[in-house]
Amino acid sequence: MAYTPELNDASAATLRRLAWAVGKPMTQTMNAIFMKLPSMCDKQKICECCKDQTACGYCGFATESDKEIA
Repeated sequence: MAYTPELNDASAATLRRLAWAVGKPMTQTMNAIFMKLPSMCDKQKICECCKDQTACGYCGFATESDKEIA
């Protein structure tokens, strides 16, 4: 299920400027940010705090072994 959050003015301005810098639409830029973010985070900590184990198969924070189990 897709979720379309509303951005506050500061976040929208930041996203818009990032999109201009990479030459992509804001939607593609936001998706790229979410694709890159897991590599910058502690995946184990994220998974330990997760309240929805139904999305492990496609979650960016799940390990490959987590995805195989899902």
